[in-house]
Amino acid sequence: MRPVRISIKRTVQAIAIVLAFPAALLTLFGRLKPVYTFFAQAFALSPGLPGSYLRAAYYKLTLSESSIDVTLSMGTYFVEPDSVLGPMVSIGSYCVIGRCSIGPRCQIASHVLIPSGRHQHVRADDGSLSECLTGRTNIGADCWIGDGAMVMADLGEGATVGAGSVVTRPVPSNSVVAGNPARPIQKRAEATQLAAVAHGDARDAGAN
Repeated sequence: MRPVRISIKRTVQAIAIVLAFPAALLTLFGRLKPVYTFFAQAFALSPGLPGSYLRAAYYKLTLSESSIDVTLSMGTYFVEPDSVLGPMVSIGSYCVIGRCSIGPRCQIASHVLIPSGRHQHVRADDGSLSECLTGRTNIGADCWIGDGAMVMADLGEGATVGAGSVVTRPVPSNSVVAGNPARPIQKRAEATQLAAVAHGDARDAGAN
């Protein structure tokens, strides 16, 4: 049964690639930023499983590097085409992701913001915003980011970020952080504690 399911999935992915190809071509495969942004936001509005397949296909064709085997829910889009998206990544609804590298098997809940690093703009002497900075946020493999979190610094492999947290400093591998600003809760937490923290129940996680 599994080979049949894989064959069906690959067929649907191939159809999605064909459907997304004209849009990707118009962006010159991510090189024309305004056109890329238009279609990224347009595909973000596609609902359900078909929308997820279309988004995966579009980013496969336009990002610097992206696996086709990803799940991208409605409302989610990548702001910068020079981003990297690893295989088996799952991202919830209405996430906005800047210049970012996301490692394999990461799980990201809904309403998560990942800007291109901590510093986005430079102010001139008169206080006006004079230029944009080119930053990047790196998310290691097997990370788990809870609902509504904002991640402005790198996450090491296996890191967990609690719901609603604001990450302003790099998080070591296999660490659990929560709060605003995010602070370490524990190291190498058990799976049940990871699940509780990622769903915003840090109190129960600490008690177990």
